[in-house]
Amino acid sequence: MNRELIINVNPTEVSIALCENKVLVELNKEQCQTGFSVGDIYLGRVRKIMPGLNAAFVNIGHEKDAFIHYLDLGANFSSLRRIVESHAPGKRTLHVDSMKLEPQLEKEGRIGDHLQVGQTVMVQISKEAISTKGPRLTADISLAGRNVVLVPFTNKVFVSTKIRSNTAKKRLRKVAQEVLPQNFGVIIRTAAAEAEDIDIMQDILSLVERWNTALAAMRKSEAPARLISEMSRVNTIIRDSLNDTFSQITVDDETMYKEIKSYVRAIKPDMEQLVKLYKGKVPIFDNFDVAKQI
Repeated sequence: MNRELIINVNPTEVSIALCENKVLVELNKEQCQTGFSVGDIYLGRVRKIMPGLNAAFVNIGHEKDAFIHYLDLGANFSSLRRIVESHAPGKRTLHVDSMKLEPQLEKEGRIGDHLQVGQTVMVQISKEAISTKGPRLTADISLAGRNVVLVPFTNKVFVSTKIRSNTAKKRLRKVAQEVLPQNFGVIIRTAAAEAEDIDIMQDILSLVERWNTALAAMRKSEAPARLISEMSRVNTIIRDSLNDTFSQITVDDETMYKEIKSYVRAIKPDMEQLVKLYKGKVPIFDNFDVAKQI
């Protein structure tokens, strides 16, 4: 099977066509926006504690304060708080892989025991803002990759329940444990069952690098500030579907071309040459017979 991604970029929308043997099988559209998206990680500042709700409002730069419940702090919030505090100016920087993890939070605790007004906190958007409500937050940070989801402040390796082979589970756990730094865990996704060992290792190391990028950004930032952004829909599709059946990824925008090329280089270096920049005068979807199929 010959598979292609054809990507059309315009000022308000990105259209992503997946073709198999020149036949359009899937079409995705993503609005171009600089908003607050699920998965984005921010350095926020606590604005208000709501004891009755066991929750707090946090300023992450959105027009409306974001909301976080005590249960959304996550079991490892005390360890995360130490990391955030250590990245303040003048503090000795801690690193996750060399720190001693703090005791986990109790399920029945009170948010006022862990957050105070004015405190800076590292948070991730779990639900986008709607109507009169700001974004919903979690402090249980995770980073999703092609084959795994990286979870800081734990040493556990979980395998997707859809992977039923005990031999495969054992192999995947072994591969992950070989490269995972101390105090980092992973959830191994179903896609990893068909992946090469080296691809899984590269995925883990790439996510650890993204985590370190967030910490480096926190060192230079003042709340509220976005530390790292969740990858675009384009890269999400590439992450979840790219395999050896792909013959080409063609995009008609140079900035997007460079972003995709960089991402493919990180997850599948041997397939980087498949990413092409379309420079034709005919619209890209017309050139590849996608428009009439739509």
